[in-house]
Amino acid sequence: MTIYYLTVFEKNGEKLLDESFEAQNESEAKEIGQQKLEEKQYTEKTYRCTSSAGKLVLFGR
Repeated sequence: MTIYYLTVFEKNGEKLLDESFEAQNESEAKEIGQQKLEEKQYTEKTYRCTSSAGKLVLFGR
């Protein structure tokens, strides 16, 4: 399992969400990240999901 980090920002740079979760691979991490964004209604905010190795797997602006 790899650790992924999901971060959501307000336009002024304020962090709205900063949490980590585990996933088997990047595909699963994208699904989990997207679900979390939808649950918390952050799909219209700026967000990123990165792996523990620093690879960007999900991004929205």
